[in-house]
Amino acid sequence: MANKIALVGIGKIARDQHVPAIAASTDWDLAATVSREGSVDGVPAYTDFSRMLDENPDIGTVSFCVPPAPRFTYASAAIAAGRNVMLEKPPGATLSECFALKDRAAEAGVSIFATWHSREAAQVDAAKAWLGTRKLRQLHITWKEDVRRWHPGQEWIWQPAGLGVFDPGINALSILTKILPDPIHLTAAVLSVPENVTMPVAAELRFSHPHGALISAEFDFLQEGEQTWTMEAETEEGTLVLSDGGAHLRIDGVDQPGDSSDGGPSDSGPSDGDPGDGNPLQGEYPRLYAQMAALVRNGESDMDLAPMAHVADAFLLGTRVSVEPFIE
Repeated sequence: MANKIALVGIGKIARDQHVPAIAASTDWDLAATVSREGSVDGVPAYTDFSRMLDENPDIGTVSFCVPPAPRFTYASAAIAAGRNVMLEKPPGATLSECFALKDRAAEAGVSIFATWHSREAAQVDAAKAWLGTRKLRQLHITWKEDVRRWHPGQEWIWQPAGLGVFDPGINALSILTKILPDPIHLTAAVLSVPENVTMPVAAELRFSHPHGALISAEFDFLQEGEQTWTMEAETEEGTLVLSDGGAHLRIDGVDQPGDSSDGGPSDSGPSDGDPGDGNPLQGEYPRLYAQMAALVRNGESDMDLAPMAHVADAFLLGTRVSVEPFIE
């Protein structure tokens, strides 16, 4: 029997990814939505979160797609009401509130899941397995996309807690922290911030690796034309290129089997884009909802905050450079 779930925040990412993933799942039944404006056909819609909780005691899980800034208040209320919680990335506006949610969920005996959808891209596990048996020399991330294409009119992304270019950049960091066998930490960052907003439009990052490998990243939110979501690694035993946000893998110049071009529906682009827009990622959100079902079934939680810690470090260590205003 499918578990009832509520979806909070019916915006672009919910419509593009969460709603189709829930609809395709045998684990879940979308029983309610909460949003100031959006709704889903055939599903009871609420504008008041407390009312939804009060009127639906049989809904055991709540999935949050609202922007990070207001999420803590809603997630805390859900936990206090004994509901399991699933969090769209990033899991909160600050690390402290994420730790608080983790503790509150443990005290309440409910499951909580900080999701990182890019970790579920088709070739991420294969890249992790390959790197896990080799000595890394260097790895560079190039994550460049067009904010006007992927986040049209989403002003919250430029406001405090919106992350700016780190909204897609954290996807890269989520992959990086999964595929590397050794922990790394940030040592330097340059953040390019438009004069008229508070969040960066571009960033350059440098990391320290315990065995001396050179780890770097370049993020850009103004990339027109071809969009780039690539990681290039050089080891003592060969090279690896993980491209299209983790959908494709090339080792020593040879394309590897098992990527999303080998068949199956294409769900989205690496930056949470529209279905059918020609981008190769597939299956990320269905896999996340399958994981959430397993966590609830087993009474477990997953709150890995490593990607968010690197972003927080970038804001702590980064040199801010003022650049020309951003105009939508």
